[in-house]
Amino acid sequence: MSLKALMTNSVQYNNWVFNKYLDWLSTKSDEQLNQEVISSFPTILKTLHHIWQTQEYWWSHISESNDFDFEKTSATTEKKEIFDALRKNSQKLEDYVSGLSEEDLAKNVKIENQWFSCDFSKFEYIQHIIFHGTYHRGQIVTMGRNVGITDAPMTDYNFWNIYK
Repeated sequence: MSLKALMTNSVQYNNWVFNKYLDWLSTKSDEQLNQEVISSFPTILKTLHHIWQTQEYWWSHISESNDFDFEKTSATTEKKEIFDALRKNSQKLEDYVSGLSEEDLAKNVKIENQWFSCDFSKFEYIQHIIFHGTYHRGQIVTMGRNVGITDAPMTDYNFWNIYK
């Protein structure tokens, strides 16, 4: 499988899985989504906000727009805003990758900020976005169990890949 095919498949899966999660979580009460539990972030909604904010951060570098605004993304705190923003960002990433060539995906993008400096290819940053979301979605399932949400959807990559 080519790098282009692999990355296209990966961002399509990422978009699908976020939509599955958001459809699922949209049926849950605000009380459940905002109930505090011990985790990386104190609530499911704050975890979703973090995922979106992080995707926006990496998007600004992958797209080479470098226009990430921490204060603006921090101001987005309502359930509908966060859900809509995650859907939009995941679709934006899928659309962006569909227009990239193998060479574009392999292009290195240097990032320097107060926390780290790195110079990796776009496809490695895209992988990071997907892995980061996967990590926190796993936390959301566990957090959900702690607040009475036990009906998480099946979102394994293999399940998606077989039935897409």
